[in-house]
Amino acid sequence: MSSIQYPTSSGQPCLLALESSCDETAAAICTLDGRLIASRIASQIEIHRQYGGVVPEVASRNHILHVRPLVEQVLADAYRTLADISAFAATSGPGLVSSLLIGTSMAKALSIAENKPFIAVNHMEGHLLSPFMNENGPVRPCVALIVSGGHTMLVRVRNVGQYELLGRTRDDAAGEAFDKVAKMIGLPYPGGPEIDKLSQRGDPTAFAFPRSFLDGRSLEFSFSGLKTAVLYELPKIDLNSEQVLTDVCASVQAAIIEVLVEKLVLAAKQCGEKLVTVSGGVSCNRGLRAALTARCAKEGLQLLLAQPDLCTDNAGMIAFAAVQRFNIGHTSPLEADVDPNLSLVS
Repeated sequence: MSSIQYPTSSGQPCLLALESSCDETAAAICTLDGRLIASRIASQIEIHRQYGGVVPEVASRNHILHVRPLVEQVLADAYRTLADISAFAATSGPGLVSSLLIGTSMAKALSIAENKPFIAVNHMEGHLLSPFMNENGPVRPCVALIVSGGHTMLVRVRNVGQYELLGRTRDDAAGEAFDKVAKMIGLPYPGGPEIDKLSQRGDPTAFAFPRSFLDGRSLEFSFSGLKTAVLYELPKIDLNSEQVLTDVCASVQAAIIEVLVEKLVLAAKQCGEKLVTVSGGVSCNRGLRAALTARCAKEGLQLLLAQPDLCTDNAGMIAFAAVQRFNIGHTSPLEADVDPNLSLVS
């Protein structure tokens, strides 16, 4: 279990949120002015690593084990009791149904017990708004890139709740491509961080892997062709060679990064926006962060990157998104159901 500690601010009204969309159980408390004061995550990576990926039944059982202790711990971290909480929130989708139900059921139960409002939060909105957390607020108009294991999308943000989908992946997400390639070349789960680490020692020009949809003005993504190209290359190379392995990792990473960076810059130009934000688990990638920083400086774009500890699944971003909704008068009915395919833009 990991803990992220933040300075507390006694006496201010706050909101408690839960995240359980996949294999991380998380709880967090955020003040109603948007400051994160307590956040904890119970990771299941080691549990699922033996299976090479997330097993839904195992994930939901572990959520049940962790959710109550996490609530108690964040309350203690924030020097709060349940009576001090103004509203309760939870991720309602997208994600695994059996996992989503644990967090939402707990948040609804607390809402009923304390007679406080409940707020259902879209997991992707949590990622979308996370770059504005801490010292980067308030939420402002921008073009946002969300890049994670299950999603790769470009979104125009006009205000809280006012989003326009500009483009998304037609097949594999960037994080999914990282993980699938990693599995093909024998790296442990989760594969994205392993490729990032090995690519630091490789030659990104060693293999000419494809960059899909880079020609023209399309803001769509596709990474299945990259995965297939790697598959066809494997019989021709010796992965027992450390140099070959690192070159493959560096070349794969370079292909993914180039597409992400070029599409984000193109979207900003098409929309006439000078602020761009990047979030989601893949935005932890060191190569991507470096490439984004350099390219945005060259193009005169302001870049906001979500903090690394807020990029992967966490309840801090869910709490922050819920606070933004709560402050404009949005709450959710207790009978609201989870939705494994919940869309960010209707």
